[in-house]
Amino acid sequence: MTSSDRGPRERMVFSAAQLIRRDGVAATGVRDVVAHAQAPRGSVQHYFPGGKEQLVNEAVEWAGRYAARRVGRFLAAMAEPSPSRLFAAMAGQWIDEFDRTGFAAGGCPVAAATVDRAHSSPSTRAATAAAFARWTGPVAAALAGMGVPADRTGSLATLMISSLEGAILIARAERDVRALTTVVRELGPFLDACVTHP
Repeated sequence: MTSSDRGPRERMVFSAAQLIRRDGVAATGVRDVVAHAQAPRGSVQHYFPGGKEQLVNEAVEWAGRYAARRVGRFLAAMAEPSPSRLFAAMAGQWIDEFDRTGFAAGGCPVAAATVDRAHSSPSTRAATAAAFARWTGPVAAALAGMGVPADRTGSLATLMISSLEGAILIARAERDVRALTTVVRELGPFLDACVTHP
């Protein structure tokens, strides 16, 4: 679906996610979102009666769904799925984006919202936790399908996502994808060694 195929509400949620990932929650104003989404004035009050907090939470939920769907796309593109290849694909998405945009697009909107609002907004903290859980589930399921024991899939999915989020943060600070390529190289063999049956 292209941006023009979306209605004003969907465009505002998408725009909020894009601005939050680039600038953070505090620096993302409602007017900025409306302008970015090319939405009608007054549409925030109409679609988001809970104001900016509701808009931020829905942007975070959107980001969690997006990340979860990407897992399936990564798997579908692999001739021979493995934990290391899945992790490399997850990191590769960010490496490609940073190479393409020069880091201008920002990082993960869920991480940005966590940093900016988890301490001051219980609803946003809950939304970010739910978004990470929504992403962790498909990663864990993919690992199980590759032969990782069920009692390890959740913890390894958390390790993969935590390592990826930390590497994204370091890459943005350094303006270099080194941290991303490093975690792929170092974690890959460990992840594959966790497979106990084909």
